[in-house]
This record gives sequence, structure tokens and C-alpha cells, in this order.
Amino acid sequence: METLTGNVVDNRLELFFSTMLKEVYWAEQNLVNVLTTMQNAATNPELAQAFGTHRAQTEKHVKVVEEVFEAMGLPAEAERCAGLQGLFDEGWKVIDETEDGTAQRDVALIIAAQKVEHYEIACYGSLCTLAITIGQTEIAKKLRKVLNEEKETDALLTIIAESKINAQASEETI
Repeated sequence: METLTGNVVDNRLELFFSTMLKEVYWAEQNLVNVLTTMQNAATNPELAQAFGTHRAQTEKHVKVVEEVFEAMGLPAEAERCAGLQGLFDEGWKVIDETEDGTAQRDVALIIAAQKVEHYEIACYGSLCTLAITIGQTEIAKKLRKVLNEEKETDALLTIIAESKINAQASEETI
């Protein structure tokens, strides 16, 4: 495996970094489809718009990760991330187990989305730290921008939930 300098990777941390990058690449590629489904399943227009906005950001995140691969002299390869696959599966389950058009579904969608955001925040935060550790400060800057967008999305979802969706769901009867 080659790095930015063209040297063979013999550093375990660089190898681990590249594996994490492959997993986050897989996650971002798959999240585009998940967010489309979540947007279509959302009842609240503000929530649907937030999912649409995040889908557009996620498409850009895919490009950023591809730029990181390129900067490191590595092919852009996706590797299935079991943790995020589980969270994506939870998202599908939430849609299947909640009634269409209810605030309860929106609450469940927000929770499912925030689980994914928190996982991504952990991944991008770790990738930023590791990039600095292996001497890739420019790569860390690119990844930090994505990290900040993930944090902003998480905060927006909280605002949307707390502004009225949670209260609406608490008033829905069975």
C-alpha cells in the first residue's frame, strides 16, 4: 500500500487510518440512499428538508473522502462498516415499525439519524486526530470541515425535535 510520499505503508497507524477511511467512504456512499428514504418518510416539512440538505452534504463528503484518498496516493475503495450497517438497518426498521404520517415516525427518524451522526462524528474526529498524528495536516483540515458539518446536522436535528415534533408525538394516541 502506498502513502502520500509514495512509500510502502509499514506503519500500523497509517494502515489503520486507511481502513477507517475506506469504512467512512462506504458509509457516506450508502448514507446518500438512506437519507433519501428518510426524507421521503418524514412527515414534518422542516425535517424532510433537513434530510435533503444533509443528503446534498453527504454527496460532497463522498468527494472529500475521494480527495483524501487521492492526496494519500491510494485508490478510493469502500469497505463495509459493520457498525454503520447496523445503524442503517435500525433506520429501515424505524420506518417499518412506525405509522406513516405520524410525529412518532419523525421522532424515530430523528433518533435514527442522530445515531448515525454520532457515529460519523466519532469517525471523523478520530480520522482528524490520526491524520495529524501521521503528519497529514492538510488532510486533517479537509476532514475537520466534514466533522463540523456532521456536528451542525446533529444540532439541527435536536432543534427540530425540540421545537415541536417531540411534543406532537407525545400527544398522539395509540
